[in-house]
Amino acid sequence: MDQHEPLSLVDARLQLRGLMQGEPDLVANSANFSALLAQQLADINWLGFYFLQGQELVLGPFQGKPACVRIPLGSGVCGAAVVQDKTQLVPDVHAFPGHIACDIASRSELVVPLHDGTGVIGVLDIDSPLTDRFSADDVQYIELLAREFCSLQFAQVQAGRS
Repeated sequence: MDQHEPLSLVDARLQLRGLMQGEPDLVANSANFSALLAQQLADINWLGFYFLQGQELVLGPFQGKPACVRIPLGSGVCGAAVVQDKTQLVPDVHAFPGHIACDIASRSELVVPLHDGTGVIGVLDIDSPLTDRFSADDVQYIELLAREFCSLQFAQVQAGRS
């Protein structure tokens, strides 16, 4: 993937708002958000969404190689993030019990739960070919942007129902 320096949080939030303005479609917005993040983060081999459908996570828009399509709740890093409703930072995926290897090149992973106002609706999943790729600052940055994404998405959907 073509890599660039991360935008400041303020600039990233402004760009995300601009991309999502007036658009209630979750697929369109998550596709643009994944592209925005992929341009900013170095040493990433996969970045995308899984959305909750029943008792499994189903692949959404992403940047990177083809991916696992369905992940049962509680399975792998993504499933753990949903069940625990907690960000999962995994410095070495080979040390994570039950890790699902969609891409054998992945060495570390960051998974952030996404919410719609009623509960978890899915996850933002980011993989790196480097062990211990994600810092505490990365986690905070991604969590804040993920919350902004969810807030904007939920507001767009609510506005469309009015």
